[in-house]
Amino acid sequence: MEKFNFDEVIDRKGTGAVKTDLLKKRYGREDLIGLWVADMDFRCGDFIIDALTKRCQEGIFGYTMALDSYFESIVEWVENQHQWKINREWLSYIPGIVKGIAFCVMKFTDPGDKIIIQPPVYHPFHLIPEGHSRKVVNNPLIEKNGKYQMDLEGLKKIIDKEKCKMLILCSPHNPVGITWDKEILQELAHICAENNILVISDEIHADMGIFGHRHTPFATVSQEAADNSITFMAPSKTFNIAGIVSSYSIVPNQQLRESFYQYLHASELSDGTIFAYIASEAAYRNGKDWMQQMLEYIESNILFTDKYLKENVPQIKVIIPEASFLIWLDCRALGLPQSELVSLFVNKAHLALNDGEMFGPGGSGFMRLNVGCSRVVLKQALEQLKQAL
Repeated sequence: MEKFNFDEVIDRKGTGAVKTDLLKKRYGREDLIGLWVADMDFRCGDFIIDALTKRCQEGIFGYTMALDSYFESIVEWVENQHQWKINREWLSYIPGIVKGIAFCVMKFTDPGDKIIIQPPVYHPFHLIPEGHSRKVVNNPLIEKNGKYQMDLEGLKKIIDKEKCKMLILCSPHNPVGITWDKEILQELAHICAENNILVISDEIHADMGIFGHRHTPFATVSQEAADNSITFMAPSKTFNIAGIVSSYSIVPNQQLRESFYQYLHASELSDGTIFAYIASEAAYRNGKDWMQQMLEYIESNILFTDKYLKENVPQIKVIIPEASFLIWLDCRALGLPQSELVSLFVNKAHLALNDGEMFGPGGSGFMRLNVGCSRVVLKQALEQLKQAL
């Protein structure tokens, strides 16, 4: 088995990388270690680079269609990784999961309609509906001693009071890092089906279960879930190819699928790019060893962070994630207002993390840390945080 090098430090400055080249605009200064936007600093596996290079060497970049082998690679990957046997006709290319959620909002709801989200959660979940004149209804997660769970009783009360059209599910959850249990998802599916609330399931971190945790696709938990949901997945987080834009949707329900895919086809939104098709297939056919080694490295980075903070900065606690390279940091013991907490990280520690408040209710007192980087960079960042305090 090839051994991949995740210790390599790659300078991304000046490449147009959001993580580095947007620091001045976002944080007011450039002398920061970027540990925020959710991509990794690891070099892609050669199996992706070689496939793209081979295509480039052909020298013609004309109109491109998705070959059957592209869709077959997705079908095989989803079955092997998640034990979900999907049919080819259920699939469509999507130009990004955030865009896919926006398409669902526009297609299946009207201005003024209410959409449920479960904060603290990925911030586009509220930005997209609000940007399209929909009303966001919060069903906050319940947190106790660093453990989070869905508030399904609270969801029922919300539904009794509000007429909601849609629920946007984050699974695995970002930023908290939960891989939801099958039983919880079954109950959620039942509640939503009973009340004609369409579930849009963002499963972009599906392949990144860690510490023995595995992802359960929402549509697999019951017939109600399959009949009343649209699932979005992608190789982008797993294989660090977010800039290639390689997402796809899975819709088992024929009526729902035909309605949604007709909407996409009408504006050619389901047409991908040359590199999206090539990179996705290369990743899914040849990337399993790279993925496994990457996840092991991420696990070791998480454990390193947890140990370092316990020994050196015990006021900041790590919420150990069950999936992905993002850590939810509980900084409440510092007793700082959120603006001062952010300033501590940015102006004293010279670190760029995500402000917990951007994820909505429940985010105050927290910061989100991206550990998808080399150990030497992570160690330097933690030492800067220690010195700042």
